[in-house]
Amino acid sequence: MTTITLADLYSADTYARAMPHDTFDLLRRDEPVHWQPEPQGPGYWALTRYEDIVQVSSDNELFSSARGGTNLEDLGDDALAMIRTLLINMDPPKHTQYRKLVATGFTPKMVRQLEPHVRQITKQIVDSVALKGSCDFVTDVAAQLPLAVICEMIGVPKDDHHKIFDWSNRLIGFDDPEYHTSPEDGRIAATEMFMYANAMAQDRKASPRGDLVSVLMQAEVDGDRLSEADFDGFFIVLAVAGNETTRNLISGAMLALIENPEQRQRLIADPKLMPTAVEEFLRYVSPLIYFRRTLQRDVTVGGRLLHEGDKVAMYYPSGNRDEAAFEQPHAFDVGRSPNAHMAFGGGGPHFCLGASLARLEIQCMFEELLTRLPDIELAGPVDRLRSNFINGIKHMPVKFTPARA
Repeated sequence: MTTITLADLYSADTYARAMPHDTFDLLRRDEPVHWQPEPQGPGYWALTRYEDIVQVSSDNELFSSARGGTNLEDLGDDALAMIRTLLINMDPPKHTQYRKLVATGFTPKMVRQLEPHVRQITKQIVDSVALKGSCDFVTDVAAQLPLAVICEMIGVPKDDHHKIFDWSNRLIGFDDPEYHTSPEDGRIAATEMFMYANAMAQDRKASPRGDLVSVLMQAEVDGDRLSEADFDGFFIVLAVAGNETTRNLISGAMLALIENPEQRQRLIADPKLMPTAVEEFLRYVSPLIYFRRTLQRDVTVGGRLLHEGDKVAMYYPSGNRDEAAFEQPHAFDVGRSPNAHMAFGGGGPHFCLGASLARLEIQCMFEELLTRLPDIELAGPVDRLRSNFINGIKHMPVKFTPARA
């Protein structure tokens, strides 16, 4: 009988190796509300069951995003005040007011209007690698589409897209030595991004255009225009969240198709399965590992009494493999239905603003790839991101039969 040692859910090294699904399986069965120590913190409760994650996600009065932020680390007053300018670190009613400012740009109706342009960008990306017969799938393919789309929506000129890519890596990959070059580098990247955002803001005040920055410059909350700090927070959330998670979803989905060739052939043979396949990509990959909430008062979760001030982390990859919510949860099934996954959160007010846009980008990308480069396979080791927050792949060398642009 094989004994499984519980993985350290806090350690970024754990996720650099692989997603610890064996540990999640054991915790869901034996200790679904699990106490996880932190090296430089008080520790927190790790939630691994689907129903408990839904409970916490849905109740923003008991479980606060603003009180301690949505990352595990406890911050000082100044740093906490700064991150509370980010939409993900707000509670209603402030969160509701600020979300409305940009929500109209991400409705299903608005996203459908973007579809022809998203498909055009996708074709150009595949064109750029098709004749080569090999590439780094992450940097050459997966990263390019969400980066181009969100930069165009914000109004970032094409010559500056690489800056957004670099800042995103340094902000999200702060535990990975490839991106995090010094202890201060994450803060430096944020500062550089704020300066860039403020220069854009001044330009749009003088000459508004049809982009989201122009919309935000004209937006009002309770009769007041956005402060510089509020605008900076919006810009970071849109630019980073708008490209990082979808990049990692596309990379993880391609790896899942490579590792499950019968499912890839099934999808190629029946393209009408693509909508359900996209939902299965989201469930199976789960590009976001956790979000934190802080308890506003004592409450029972999963049969365990938790106390006011405690931290809880909702582990979405575990919720998405919960046997109580999904049949054969570890199987990759492009026809899975129903599929009420929590890749966009477990419901509630913080449900991902860009869900419709992400679905469109994923569908366009895989329709193009499976049509033109149907035999992609690995050409070297998969290099995973060292992060306890983002389930990411940094590099994935692939090869394929060259195709005409």
